[in-house]
Amino acid sequence: MSDYANPDVLVSTSWVADHINDPNVRVVESDEDILLYDTGHVPQTVKIDWQTDLQDALVRDYVSKERFEQILSEKGINNDTTVVFYGDKSNWWACYAFWAFELFGHGNSKIMNGGRQKWIDEGRPLTKDVPDFPRASYHVTQSNEEKIRAFRDEVLRHTEAARPLIDVRSPGEFTGELLHMADYPQEGALRGGHIPGAKNVPWSRAANEDQTFKSREELQGIYEGEVGLRPDQDVIAYCRIGERSAHTWFVLKYLLGYDKVRNYDGSWTEWGNVVRAPIEK
Repeated sequence: MSDYANPDVLVSTSWVADHINDPNVRVVESDEDILLYDTGHVPQTVKIDWQTDLQDALVRDYVSKERFEQILSEKGINNDTTVVFYGDKSNWWACYAFWAFELFGHGNSKIMNGGRQKWIDEGRPLTKDVPDFPRASYHVTQSNEEKIRAFRDEVLRHTEAARPLIDVRSPGEFTGELLHMADYPQEGALRGGHIPGAKNVPWSRAANEDQTFKSREELQGIYEGEVGLRPDQDVIAYCRIGERSAHTWFVLKYLLGYDKVRNYDGSWTEWGNVVRAPIEK
């Protein structure tokens, strides 16, 4: 992992095993399958539910600053706590939670490389016990939204200026053959296709079979050799609701060192339903 642009943002399963009782470290599980945590999790781990903890119940947006402060305080997380995320599906949703935490300015976050599956494959223990940490006092002091989040009108200007867009969905979604992922019909759109000028790099190409991230050289071969990205470019990634593209955002920003990369979390469920928004197939 030392070859990455920011190697300190990744930790191994061994590191987590050695630090799960560290009062300055909070390990967080965030899964696509929100029931997985209850079947067994890394000891001393708290759960962040991407639906109920991170999403506003009425507005398509993230929770308010006040609600975010409340959630973190209840889970025993202070402003200076090192938060280590892991989850299912090659840390797809762990990267989404990482991105959401960075939106609110929490800058001391890491990802457990290989996620939940690697921990299990190594025969490490799981527990159903839910830890009860002393309440903390978390305060949001800054927002990184302008730096790492893109909105629809910004994406339109981006594509009109022929700046790079990375569509991380499956090839079938990219071409418009599919309106949604398999088994996700509730997250479809009226039209299929992709944002004009976007290049298709499915998010999962950045992961190995053991769900760890590919090497820096392999990632550069994909994003720079195949697609032609450069670290100095302003890049926007998107998928269907911003979760898969958060994984690619993490790869580009932290593993390859791209300073100007944003996640368009409105993604195709917004763009594919917007009147007069241009598409390609």
